[in-house]
Amino acid sequence: MWHRIFIAIGMALGLILMAGVEGSAAEDNVKQAAVEGKASLPVPRFVSLKSDKVNVRKGPSTDQSIVWVFSRAGLPVEVIAESDNWRRVRDSEGADGWVFHSLLSARRTVLITPWSKDQASVPLYDSKSTSSRAVADLQSGVLGNVTTCDGTWCELSVDDYSGYVQQDQLWGVYKGEEIR
Repeated sequence: MWHRIFIAIGMALGLILMAGVEGSAAEDNVKQAAVEGKASLPVPRFVSLKSDKVNVRKGPSTDQSIVWVFSRAGLPVEVIAESDNWRRVRDSEGADGWVFHSLLSARRTVLITPWSKDQASVPLYDSKSTSSRAVADLQSGVLGNVTTCDGTWCELSVDDYSGYVQQDQLWGVYKGEEIR
């Protein structure tokens, strides 16, 4: 019971401190609070990495050995388990390990067809139709920021380009998932 009260007080203090933070930084902090509040968030779920260097450990503790290091900020990972402040994550290749929660962000990102290294490029369309104009051709492994998904198409921004990709060409969103 007491630990719930301390958590509630800590979250309230965090929100009060955030009141002075402006713009998107405040939104990022609110989203991060959501990532950290495991009681209301589903498992599994997709999140992204906050840093270019994220240690992945064998178990949920700094006493556990580092099994590898992620080296790409924004990379989408799937949270498949939780233990206190640790999240067991899986990457697009199926490897999994434990990451400290503060190294994860609620920002949704995707990889373009990471399972198909030899596949031709994936078009980024200017509307939700394969007959619309392609504004860019995206290679396998390209990282995109998710704006919305309707269960069939996702609106993405990739560098200076924005458009739509068929959802089944992306890793970092679930089949049929809607993101608003």
